[in-house]
Amino acid sequence: MRHGSIPGADGRVRPLTLHGAPVLHSPCAEVTEFGPELERLVEDMFATMYAAGGVGLAANQVGEGVRVFVYDCPDDEDVRHLGHLVNPRLVEADGVTVRGPEGCLSLPGLEAGTPRFDRAVVRGLSVSGEPVEVHGTGFFARCLQHECDHLDGLVYADRLTGLRQRRLLRKAARAQWAAEG
Repeated sequence: MRHGSIPGADGRVRPLTLHGAPVLHSPCAEVTEFGPELERLVEDMFATMYAAGGVGLAANQVGEGVRVFVYDCPDDEDVRHLGHLVNPRLVEADGVTVRGPEGCLSLPGLEAGTPRFDRAVVRGLSVSGEPVEVHGTGFFARCLQHECDHLDGLVYADRLTGLRQRRLLRKAARAQWAAEG
């Protein structure tokens, strides 16, 4: 990614990996090599996220089983948070638990009330290997927790229980994209 350029402007939109694909349900591997390939992945992920209308995207959602995610997400005060994390770890998630609407680019068109903490701190690295710490509140905290879950092999449906989970999984099984996949 060229310094100062718009993230994703030079990226290629990749096909999204949909719910049920094994790469979405397995923990992702740590990134060990930093360089042009990783930069290309991050650039492509931004392009893909923007093309799909998302606020966050994990590498396994484009079929790459590595610990990387990108985001362009507002918090509850409408402050924009834009960036990426390599080898991120959720180091704090606390505050009030809020059950709010949550969707996912890997379950297109579906949404369910999902409990998340309203504060999160994630530590990781930049695409060049520099340490990064990201603090989020409200909707942005939800985004950070959601993307970290992806890298641990979880989707938001895994956070649901009982009828709410069964209803979402039934809708996913009947979705047009599930029939095509």
